[in-house]
Amino acid sequence: MIKYITALMLLCLVTVNLNAERQDSISRKIIHVIGLDFKPAYTFPTKSFFKGENMAESPIRTNLSGHIKYGFKFAPDGYMGKMYPNTIQGIGVGYNTFHNRKEIGNPLAVYVFQTSRIASLTHNLSLDYEWNFGASFGWKIYDAERNPFNTIVGSKVNAYINLGFLLNWQITKEMALRAGIELSHYSNGNTSYPNYGVNTLDGRIGLMWCPQDDPSSRFNNKKMPAVTPKYGFKQYINYDVIVYGATKKKGIVWHDGSGTLIPGSFAVAGINFNPMYNFNKYFRAGLSLDAQYDESANITDHLANTDTPTDDVKFFRPPFIEQFSLGLSARAEVVMPIFSINLGIGKNFVCRGDDTKHFYQTFVLKTDITRNVFLHVGYQLYNFKNPNNLMLGIGYRFNADKNRY
Repeated sequence: MIKYITALMLLCLVTVNLNAERQDSISRKIIHVIGLDFKPAYTFPTKSFFKGENMAESPIRTNLSGHIKYGFKFAPDGYMGKMYPNTIQGIGVGYNTFHNRKEIGNPLAVYVFQTSRIASLTHNLSLDYEWNFGASFGWKIYDAERNPFNTIVGSKVNAYINLGFLLNWQITKEMALRAGIELSHYSNGNTSYPNYGVNTLDGRIGLMWCPQDDPSSRFNNKKMPAVTPKYGFKQYINYDVIVYGATKKKGIVWHDGSGTLIPGSFAVAGINFNPMYNFNKYFRAGLSLDAQYDESANITDHLANTDTPTDDVKFFRPPFIEQFSLGLSARAEVVMPIFSINLGIGKNFVCRGDDTKHFYQTFVLKTDITRNVFLHVGYQLYNFKNPNNLMLGIGYRFNADKNRY
């Protein structure tokens, strides 16, 4: 899991450095933003541990967190500032408590975020969204002797994903009060067991401050003037090629209902070819040809043990065709400065065995390094509910928009 977290931290650092370089390229300074948020949250009781079956003999129903963020906007006289005048991106840190430090810990989240406007409601009020994507550190993990009730968390470091919708009230020209509702999810992407994940429904209230005297840096809910013809958008097709890899754990459920975790980790590798039609500056969609090799696929069909269930699991390696899949998925992508969020749903049409004969779903964050090269951090599910594997890689975009950076 440590190498996955290192990749996420690299994503954060690349994001900051990237924007400094881009601002140099257009000879304009960036507009700095600082945010503070407080989030009381409801913890979904997905397992008996949260319902009170724990050492404290007390339900875990709430979560509290405090967050501090640094972000920036693009200068309003550049291409990105004109195309995305209300978009802010940056890095945040959040401290969480579930009021049960001994068994679940007080995790610290480090993440990248992006927020932008959905609609202006009045002169000083707008509806915004925000997403966070990063890692959370400091979880207390399951231990059969020291922490036997926590069958939720299997790793000290877990991914952190958050999506929220906010009302943004402009108090002054440089200060905004933001409040809304969010969903948060913590899990390790099947890199360790157990991995039931932690889910919360968050309330949120906070302040966002732009501490600069430059009038162009001030927040403004007024409608921005139309983009000049120089920055007009022309529809086009780009072609993304992505190579990714990860490792995962594998468990076996026996006929009597008991389970066994297979020792060691299994490799996953894949490649996607994804043509996308750019409908406007915010949205593109298309199809993706998805090839993946999963070293753990269908191994339960090749057990070498004659006596089961057993903790000493041995198996023969399945043939390549049972661990390889080729699928076709529909993809939709929200396009913003630096980041793009890509969602997909598809079906494997070249596959053999129960572990690959599924519909699959993908959630991907793409982070631009250059105009053509981007980082790819994603997660794949089967049948909308079963976690399968992380997708950590790099992509190259052919026929990218030459005006973006």
